[in-house]
Amino acid sequence: MENFQTEEQQVEAIKSFWSSHGNSIIAGIVLGIAGYVGFNYYVDGQIAAEQQVSNKYEEINKLIAVNEDTYVAQAKKFVEENNGSNYAHLTTLNLAKIAADKKEWSQAETYLKQAVASAPSSTLTANANLRLARVQIQLAQYDAALATLALTFPESYKAQVAETKGDALLLKGDTDAARSAYQAAVDADGLTTSSSLQMKLDDLAQTVNLEQ
Repeated sequence: MENFQTEEQQVEAIKSFWSSHGNSIIAGIVLGIAGYVGFNYYVDGQIAAEQQVSNKYEEINKLIAVNEDTYVAQAKKFVEENNGSNYAHLTTLNLAKIAADKKEWSQAETYLKQAVASAPSSTLTANANLRLARVQIQLAQYDAALATLALTFPESYKAQVAETKGDALLLKGDTDAARSAYQAAVDADGLTTSSSLQMKLDDLAQTVNLEQ
């Protein structure tokens, strides 16, 4: 580092430095400020857009109690316009539930596959896949249901997945594998969330006793 003997030399050195580098430093500061302002503007815009989607979601949901057919039409349009968002995913699940309540299983399956494909998180994917497997069982697509249940699920889904697997295996005619699946659900603390799980095991035990 240079040693300046006088104050005048220091001043001249500073002037020389700014003459060479001042413009680039100022430009960097300006760009930094512009970037900060631009980022905040982007964030504000994203928040505003998200709020609009949220408001529309709430508005459409009010139609369920008024006219289900109108809700379905508006919900489909909403999903198309906001595909990939959490609200679009939830709306697709609602459409699947409406179809399932009407026992329109093929339509419910279509919606749930759409929900799986567009789920914005692994947890929402797992939830949609579990529902899909249950609908596939209703369609007697037992192998498809078992394949869906063989996908990766969070640990918290272990009991539900095992019980649903047991349902598919039982209807497929594999009672031994069904019993093992139901027991796995019990071992995963499934009795705390499923009131029918113990009944399924008991019914299997009774069936075995009658066959002996």
